[in-house]
Amino acid sequence: MLILSLPTQHATARMRIWRALKALGCGVLRDGVYLLPNSAQLRQTLEAQAGEINASGGSAYVLALNALDQEQQETFERLFDRSEDYARLLEVTQQLSRELKAEDVAPLQRRIARLRKDFDQLAALDFFPGEARQQTALALNEFEQALLSRACPDEPHAVERSIPRLRREDHQARTWATRQRPWIDRLASAWLIRRFIDPTARFLWLTQPDECPPDALGFDFDGAVFTHVGGKVTFEVLLTSFGLAGEPALEHLGRLVHVLDVGGIPVVEAPGLAALIRGMQQRFEDDDQLLKEAEKVFDSFYSAFSGNDA
Repeated sequence: MLILSLPTQHATARMRIWRALKALGCGVLRDGVYLLPNSAQLRQTLEAQAGEINASGGSAYVLALNALDQEQQETFERLFDRSEDYARLLEVTQQLSRELKAEDVAPLQRRIARLRKDFDQLAALDFFPGEARQQTALALNEFEQALLSRACPDEPHAVERSIPRLRREDHQARTWATRQRPWIDRLASAWLIRRFIDPTARFLWLTQPDECPPDALGFDFDGAVFTHVGGKVTFEVLLTSFGLAGEPALEHLGRLVHVLDVGGIPVVEAPGLAALIRGMQQRFEDDDQLLKEAEKVFDSFYSAFSGNDA
């Protein structure tokens, strides 16, 4: 609990602090009394605000507050209810879904990207998530899938089968084939193949999946050796196939690739990676050059997720 008081003449400071507390997702118990769930990180943010308030000539105290009973606890939690905010996002998502058949997908892709960003920001402040968050997330995921199918009709459809364990030594110096103008799953899978499976891999970029040579290892298209299986995208299938699943940095990358390829649980780095890949696609028309640049990005993400400071 943050209890604050500011001199009335400090209107600029009052507005700045009010905006900061709103951005933190504080619940308002009454004028000058703000709440956040009790955690070390959130307590530090309130203490930082208290320091700024005191420096501005006001007074501020950060106190720990426990509910007397379950009824009071529920009263406090209702101060953080985000249902109305989710309802607005859900309404916009449903409107975009109705427009999908009539409009070009490009403007819808930009609008859904902004909507996903708004959802991620709201979810980060949703300290007591409920049905509204789940309903909105489901609607967003369904629309992103429908939009992906419309924009990329040749994206692979998931199959239901087991994923056999394979030996990396049996897949060396091979030709790997996938569809041209690769997006996130194909680029990440190609990086994974060359980085962890087949260091001398050669890649073919297919205009049509049926052009795949019989001796090539196809990935990320219907009928390919490696493609979507169940709830896993191709990158995750490769992790499982070659015994790489469970490595924390690769698992983190897998979640990142998954949400950008088919939607799902938000990952904080996803918008930045998507912007990088879109920019590289615009800069490089040659897919080998595109992969070369993308490999640098994935190497950097892998290093960061591994905690390597070198």
